[in-house]
Amino acid sequence: MIRALLPGRATGADAFGDAPEGVLLPAEEAVVADVAAGRRREFATVRHCARRALRELGGSGRPAAPVALLPDGDGVPRWPAGVVGSLTHTRGYRAAAVALAADVARLGIDAEPDRPLRAGVLETIALPAERAALPGPSGAGVCWDRLLFCAKEAAYKAWFPQARVRLGFRDVEVAFCGPPADGRFRARIRHGSEELLGGRWAAGNGLLLAVVAVPARHVTGGPGRGPAGGHLAGA
Repeated sequence: MIRALLPGRATGADAFGDAPEGVLLPAEEAVVADVAAGRRREFATVRHCARRALRELGGSGRPAAPVALLPDGDGVPRWPAGVVGSLTHTRGYRAAAVALAADVARLGIDAEPDRPLRAGVLETIALPAERAALPGPSGAGVCWDRLLFCAKEAAYKAWFPQARVRLGFRDVEVAFCGPPADGRFRARIRHGSEELLGGRWAAGNGLLLAVVAVPARHVTGGPGRGPAGGHLAGA
């Protein structure tokens, strides 16, 4: 499901449930030594997906042996040198996406259940203009309030690893573009230079998935400054 949304120079892997072969490396085991069994399985499976994707990436992004994918102090996964990536997990689904930094400057993915947000959440995360622009509850058979949340998460996860600036949900303004069949959106980071990011989304199997991938050629002056914080973070 994840691969269909990624640009040609990126790759990904996913799993509908936890993989029995999702083995953690010793350094990763230490990170989840004291967490619940379910969270440990989730942590292991999403890293299993990441290692599958890294093997397929090739070139300098292909490690000679499995590498530990550890979260840094902000919860962002530490990828091998020269690689950008993103992880996501929700009930019944785990996914990872990776690319060479020479090809893709920013990469963020998010998966959510295709069901409405709890009462009051939309008003907390969305700007008035975003709420006004959302289609009705049954538009294209998609829970648009949850999709808005998903797109904001993906944009934030793409932007934050370089920016390291904590933002709120309303600091990421999302607009869905064209007919739903196109599955496209734009996300404007309402901070600093107000960077505009393009994204893609899809719905299926009871899930919503959003991807933001910014080609390296679209970023000038080296690494930019982008998001983290709130619920928008790593895995």
